[in-house]
Amino acid sequence: MPESKPVSVSQSEFDRLQKKLVPLWKSIERFNQDPQTIVVVPSMSIDAIGSGAVMQAYEERFLFLLLLLRQPRARLIYVTSQTILPNIIDYYLDLLPGVIPSHARPRLFLIAPLDGSARPLSDKLLDRPRLIERIRSLIMDPDRAHLVPFNTTNREKELALRLGIPMYGADPKFFSLGTKSGCRQIFMEENVPHPLGHENLGSKEELIEAIAQMRTQKPSIKQVLVKLNEGVSGEGNAIVDVKGLPSVAGGGDPGKQRALLEERLRAIQFESEGVTYESYMKKLQERKAVVEERIMGEEFRSPSVQLRITPLGKVELLSTHDQLLGGPSGQSYLGCVFPADKGYAALITREAAKVGRRLAKEGVIGRFALDFVVVRGEHGKWEPYAIEINLRKGGTTHPFLTLQFLTDGKYDPDTAIFTAPNGRQKFFVASDHVESPAYRTLTPDDLFDIVVRHNLHFGQTRQTGVVFHMMSALGELGRTGLTAVGNSREDAKALYDRAVAVLDEETRGGTSE
Repeated sequence: MPESKPVSVSQSEFDRLQKKLVPLWKSIERFNQDPQTIVVVPSMSIDAIGSGAVMQAYEERFLFLLLLLRQPRARLIYVTSQTILPNIIDYYLDLLPGVIPSHARPRLFLIAPLDGSARPLSDKLLDRPRLIERIRSLIMDPDRAHLVPFNTTNREKELALRLGIPMYGADPKFFSLGTKSGCRQIFMEENVPHPLGHENLGSKEELIEAIAQMRTQKPSIKQVLVKLNEGVSGEGNAIVDVKGLPSVAGGGDPGKQRALLEERLRAIQFESEGVTYESYMKKLQERKAVVEERIMGEEFRSPSVQLRITPLGKVELLSTHDQLLGGPSGQSYLGCVFPADKGYAALITREAAKVGRRLAKEGVIGRFALDFVVVRGEHGKWEPYAIEINLRKGGTTHPFLTLQFLTDGKYDPDTAIFTAPNGRQKFFVASDHVESPAYRTLTPDDLFDIVVRHNLHFGQTRQTGVVFHMMSALGELGRTGLTAVGNSREDAKALYDRAVAVLDEETRGGTSE
């Protein structure tokens, strides 16, 4: 989403602020009882969100960060476009292990510009200097505070400057590294396996030429993926079918080959609804794109690896997930299963570590993820292909951190096992797309009642159960999200399925309007 107005970002001033993260991080790592203020601004700058209700739900998706109030001297300022319902706040505070909610509540400050538009939250704050002053007044010590954004653009950079605190996230100057073209460049330079393709394509002619070259290199290609440089959760992706075209081997009329490819290009299949050929090609000219072979196989998975680079420059391998994908061609992110299959978890982690080391060398900090596709080869071995770097928090961030905060467990990247302090392994299935028109009949209070009556609620004693998020989207969109935590992969899946079945049963006969 283009920025609505120019922002005056001083790089030298921002760099000076960022240096404050180093002593703060050392202090937090050493002793989490030191005072600190965390300012959460879950602003999203994404074309795919065109509704204020969806925007608010995604802003509330990171309310699991309220669990940081477990630290007895932490203060949390959480900003959303609209006011969050008090019972939703109570729901998260009641999840706090080992903390009295009445002790945590005075350390939580909820701020809202009361702007229900679909504009990025950071823009709404930058337009309201008095609100920024209000946030500043709640920061006890700017040297012991930091900003936690969702994604990082110059908007968030400007906000950090206005607040006078550093930002824990990738500096927007590294934006190009997270574009589709930037990813492919890094994969090539770091010797990370990735699909055959071309990057930085800015016109129909360049796209056709690139596909023609790919077919010359690998005549067996059946489909190619076109991906706009900027796009999330599959938004910006499209498929071109090249099956059945005449072989490029042995020459033939190049003009005829190009004409046939253009015909196929005009029949392109878009992942997002409402996209036209003309609008897509216009965005391709504006943003540029990549085209790559669509990796296919009988056994095909879409795992991801989550990493972070600390302000001290340390690369940490946090988790792996198998992604649950949907949409017209199976490229839209719907949810995830944790951890990824042991058959390839360590394999993709090793490749992700190469990228982590490279990004740390560049100076990137914060959480990020690498998306892969894996297929089982002829000899039964999984073959990984890196397809994307997401220089931001993503759909796998909140369920994993929810699990970590609730259980105090640890993930071992060598074994792909997450173990709680009681010695039990933990697994989860999570989704942001638990939805039905009938769910619009529910309020969050109704949801809490259903959860308690059916014994679905996460229990600290057994350390299993369901944690909901995005609950504000129920009334308008019939949508919520959930993370189902179990002691085995099968247990987590069964719990997830049971939760959805209970919601369906409880809303049977509800409105479908």
